[in-house]
Amino acid sequence: MSQEDQEAMAAQWADQLAQEGNENGNRSKESDEDALAAQWAEALAADEQQNEDPSTFGGPGAGAFAGQAKDAEFKDMTEIARQPRDKRNRELDFILDIPLNVSAELGRTRLMINELLQLGQGSVIELNKLAGEPLELYVNGKLVARGEAVVINEKFGVRLTDIISPVERVKQLG
Repeated sequence: MSQEDQEAMAAQWADQLAQEGNENGNRSKESDEDALAAQWAEALAADEQQNEDPSTFGGPGAGAFAGQAKDAEFKDMTEIARQPRDKRNRELDFILDIPLNVSAELGRTRLMINELLQLGQGSVIELNKLAGEPLELYVNGKLVARGEAVVINEKFGVRLTDIISPVERVKQLG
């Protein structure tokens, strides 16, 4: 029995008891409690009988949903799996315009504020990598490749020499 049903039944009982009390002003408090207890017992017995009825769907407490069950219908995915890759790729074209932050890291270092304030034009900062070590390429803060610095048409670039394997990328997530 739902909360709303119980509240409605309680309100109905309260109204009924109030009417009986007004009609029979000389009734004792004990007889009112006995009548209320009898009504509760009847309601609980009726509820239990409804829940034990095998014709109701879903067992105890599901009598209100009897007859509402439907067979599940599933879409056949074998046709989608058999489609050529080109057709499936077109369905994913919408993700091709998502912007990503790509950064290349030459190296890192830690400085004290005092050291940072003493830097000037021509100062040299020592990085944690040796000359000739590969740069690291990050996409949205995750390492995806390593490479070497190149200059093409007076612009810096990175020639990729090693792509991080999917296994290593999964390890980075943890």
